Amino acid sequence: MANSNRRPNGGDPAIARHGTILQDYGKSIDLPIGLSQKVRDESIQLLNQVLADTMTLRDLYKKHHWQVSGRTFYQLHLLFDKHYQEQAEVVDTLAERIQLLGGISIAMAADVAEETTIERPPRGREDVPEQISRLLRAHEIIMKSARKAAKIVDDNGDPGTNDVLISDLLRLNELQTWFLAEHLVDLFPVGSDMATPEKAGTRPKAVERPA
Repeated sequence: MANSNRRPNGGDPAIARHGTILQDYGKSIDLPIGLSQKVRDESIQLLNQVLADTMTLRDLYKKHHWQVSGRTFYQLHLLFDKHYQEQAEVVDTLAERIQLLGGISIAMAADVAEETTIERPPRGREDVPEQISRLLRAHEIIMKSARKAAKIVDDNGDPGTNDVLISDLLRLNELQTWFLAEHLVDLFPVGSDMATPEKAGTRPKAVERPA
């Protein structure tokens, strides 16, 4: 008996079909955007590296968003998620710039893990100072790479990629670094014995109590 659930005229989805790779990763196609293949290929390579690192930073923010704890939970829970969303937007900008140049953007988590230069965090929950410090280290890696790449592509005559690296990537990372770093500053109430210029930035000593 014929399967009555089959669509007529062969209209079933070809879900078992194995497609053909149209363009290999690391290979570029020629697009008429006024840049030589050599220039485009170098820009693509540089962008894919900062993309891998940016995707890692993006996911690091989401990890800390879920796992943050302590007295500043609410504030950092919201801040980490805000930064995550902003990083997700710049990830899209970087990836689309790579495609616009005729390249293939890195995309899958396993591939990103192989290419990123950012240290892999533990699976478990870290305390807040380490979460923030880890994020700051990742930001610095990306900012250094962005500045170096921006100079190279600018010297190559690719101002479009330079603009993405500076206006979209670098400035966002600088701003987010500022917001994070301020959470590592020790603050004490006005009028306390620690609120003096010579003692600013130090931690109060524990008070010994009589037994």
